Amino acid sequence: SHRPTVGEPIICQGLSFPCVTVVSQACPLHTHTAQLNSNRSSVVRCGRQVYERGFPVLLLRPDGSTVHIRYREPRRLLVMPVDVSMLSEEERRLRLKKREVKRSPQTPQAEEYHDQFRADQYTQFWKKK
Repeated sequence: SHRPTVGEPIICQGLSFPCVTVVSQACPLHTHTAQLNSNRSSVVRCGRQVYERGFPVLLLRPDGSTVHIRYREPRRLLVMPVDVSMLSEEERRLRLKKREVKRSPQTPQAEEYHDQFRADQYTQFWKKK
């Protein structure tokens, strides 16, 4: 009457064939091995942290050419940034001018409305009788 320790194989006689099971180290009451075979993949979700396949996206390069790629986020178009150091001086000034904050010359003032509304005409509706 030998009691097995954790991690020690247990040999038991079945109906017509011997089977070997290992006691799990996490739970001593667990008496069968995990089935890590091809049937496991059809039952369990994908265990990856990052999925390899992405969403089909059209990549626009700085020279204007386009390429279909797979990207981690669902987007229709992905634009590569233009290298400003490779541009001519005139193109660089135009791009920097577009980035600047456009300030309006005058701040818009609130318009005053002139109407014929007089609140004392409607005092009969909110006075208690």
